[in-house]
Amino acid sequence: MDLGLKKNHKSSRKIERVEARLNPVQKRRIEYAASLQGTSISDFMVSSADEAAVRAIEQHEVWTLSRRDRDVFVQALLRPPAPSRRMKAAVRRYKSRVRAS
Repeated sequence: MDLGLKKNHKSSRKIERVEARLNPVQKRRIEYAASLQGTSISDFMVSSADEAAVRAIEQHEVWTLSRRDRDVFVQALLRPPAPSRRMKAAVRRYKSRVRAS
């Protein structure tokens, strides 16, 4: 599913709307942060939420392996271990159940 994770704010027309309720402290903090960046509150909130969404999606969908983990993973793909007795028994049980259905 392509959610347009690459930033493309300028070329897309803004036609969707989202509302949020804030407590007074949150609102003042967001107003202050937006003013520090020289942007509108709306643009600040959209930009911040979009960046947080991209990070959340990447954390959910992307695996980052250490060098050691990567090497172990690649070796398991290139030279998988022979199936154990338990694995072979599980395959036999599965095949017998599939045939029976």
